[in-house]
Amino acid sequence: MDERAVFTAVVYVLTSGCAWRYLPESFGVSPATAHRRFSAWTEAGLWRRLHRAVLDELGARGELDWSSAIVDAASVRAKRGVR
Repeated sequence: MDERAVFTAVVYVLTSGCAWRYLPESFGVSPATAHRRFSAWTEAGLWRRLHRAVLDELGARGELDWSSAIVDAASVRAKRGVR
């Protein structure tokens, strides 16, 4: 399987919000293959390392502006206590 095609398909799903099962056939990668590879890459820490590499590169070029930032958070309902 062409790694670039798989990577492109995974990034498409992650950035578009498309469900894995609706991955367009035009990527030439099955949804199952794309999801398996995404899971393996996640477990291997690829996304964290890639994010760090991009930040390092942008920082080296002086293209990072840390004067503002966005924090993304999720909230969940607290469990009910024992009655």
